[in-house]
Amino acid sequence: MRLSVIGSGSFGTSMAIVAARAGHDVLLWAHDPNVADGIRRERRNPVYMPAIELDGRIAATHSLEEAAAFSDALLMVVPSHHYRRVLAEIAPFVDKANVISGTKGIENESLDTMSQVTAQVLGEKLGAFAVLSGPTFALEAARGDPTVAVVASEDDDFAHAAQGMLSGGTFRLYRTNDVAGVELAGSLKNVIAIAAGVVEGLGLGSNTNAALITRGLHEMTKLGIALGGRLETFAGLAGMGDLVLTCTGALSRNRRVGVELGRGKTLEQILGETREVAEGVKTAKAAQALAERHQIEMPITTEMYRVLYEGESPRTGIQRLMTRSLKPEFAR
Repeated sequence: MRLSVIGSGSFGTSMAIVAARAGHDVLLWAHDPNVADGIRRERRNPVYMPAIELDGRIAATHSLEEAAAFSDALLMVVPSHHYRRVLAEIAPFVDKANVISGTKGIENESLDTMSQVTAQVLGEKLGAFAVLSGPTFALEAARGDPTVAVVASEDDDFAHAAQGMLSGGTFRLYRTNDVAGVELAGSLKNVIAIAAGVVEGLGLGSNTNAALITRGLHEMTKLGIALGGRLETFAGLAGMGDLVLTCTGALSRNRRVGVELGRGKTLEQILGETREVAEGVKTAKAAQALAERHQIEMPITTEMYRVLYEGESPRTGIQRLMTRSLKPEFAR
């Protein structure tokens, strides 16, 4: 099977490595032609993953037309705010496209998930759709650390096919048909991860972090179920699994943003110091808008929105969370 990976950041590169390791031919599309040239020349991604040598099954291109013609499926791993544009640029080159989204974000302007964006952009050209999510730090998956994730599709045959594209000796995929739940869990946990970083940046301890993760999962689940997801998805790999990883792991970009906020840096300073995208920054805005639309209380998300977009200090945000009115742990 042949797979085109659209996006050559750290996660796209990692999934290309995983697919090649599973025995498939991969074409890795890079927005930056210098990255594509570097991959062809050096057999490694010189910008986003220079430490890992790439398998000979992996080729690189800067041409979306070439990527569309090459593959049996497209694995989209571009940032959520570029997803619609990049897919629209691919659309003229496909007759029928099977798409797997590895993008963990919500489009700010429309508040649409990537499954919704994909259906809107491709229309009748969309064959089947799946979403890939779970606790998957790119570097660890690329170097072969045992990694487990989940793929969701309403088309069971395509879910099976997606499992086969990526599963191997060090990467294992489970499957589900809860597309909405997997997408929302993978997106919303990034906001909670920023909050977990703030906790560390402020010098707070494990008590605080454990409470944050637990209550963060609670509010993620409330919104996710309201938008069509299932409870068990948020208790599984895409929900609790990915949340724990991104709230505790040093490789989390979203957590790193929070750490620097807690230490006093501005968001502009933090984002100016990295080429990698922390999806939680934009997702905080979308999640807050969705919570307001559906009248769902999401206090951690609200405080992160205030910190990121309204200039609230991280310490004030924590204090506001701790002084909210007292209530039962679970509503009856």
